[in-house]
Amino acid sequence: MMKVHNPKAYVPLIGLHEFRKGQSAGSAELLYNELEGERHIDKPHKHDFFIIILFDRAGGVHNIDFQDYPIGDRQIHLLFPDQVHKWDIELSTTGYQLMIDRIFFERFAPYFRFAYTNYMKQPVIPLSDHTFQLLKYEFAAIKDELNAADPLQDIIIARAAVIASVVSKEAEQVLTEAKIYQSNPRLTRFSILIDEHFKEEKLVAFYAAQLNISANYLNILCKKNLDISATQLIQQRVMLEAKRLLQSTDLSIKEIAFELGFVDHAYFSNFFKNHLGISPSEFRDK
Repeated sequence: MMKVHNPKAYVPLIGLHEFRKGQSAGSAELLYNELEGERHIDKPHKHDFFIIILFDRAGGVHNIDFQDYPIGDRQIHLLFPDQVHKWDIELSTTGYQLMIDRIFFERFAPYFRFAYTNYMKQPVIPLSDHTFQLLKYEFAAIKDELNAADPLQDIIIARAAVIASVVSKEAEQVLTEAKIYQSNPRLTRFSILIDEHFKEEKLVAFYAAQLNISANYLNILCKKNLDISATQLIQQRVMLEAKRLLQSTDLSIKEIAFELGFVDHAYFSNFFKNHLGISPSEFRDK
């Protein structure tokens, strides 16, 4: 696959350092912030770090990877690196936010029981009153440790692990697709392979070979468990990345086509329009 490497074309990711001003508490690896009142992000952007948001009283809309999620009372919102987001938060909103760099996140990430892709597909998790109070306590404890004279990373990691475990337990109620993947290791592996190879490999046969099964059997697995074909799963991932690149970079349509492994600009445009009903340029101008 021909890839375009043009660093000037990319809109820079918003890094953790850009949020240090006005933070409630923080370290080099993690920031704690309190959300209060009206906030708006009009232009979609992405980050190079993880965000966990605990909303208390809240209203508005959070758009994550081009899907609108109503913001409501007592919710957790999860945002992973490279996901595109924007939001309109209403005046009466209060909440708490952890911004966590990649390396630090990996130290407690195993306590998220499901694959990252499952949380990405269901990034908003409603909470029971009991679970909300438990998470609020852990957020406040992290803030206190960050503000201590001699903060201990191990304590922060332990409390972050509690948050990940509690969120995963609550997520089990809504991550129905995750349970399907969890019960079928081949589907889990297929999802991981798609993330690794979707730019250069778009045929089911490639993934089936990696899984040591036939393309036909892989399709049967997908249709039986997910009500979607293996090809459609691959194409969905390509479309998501196309939308991210169109909204969060200044790459031309031709450059995006090459970035995604299409040898022809027109073929990419037709592929995009067949799936979304509008052209790449029309989507970018929305």
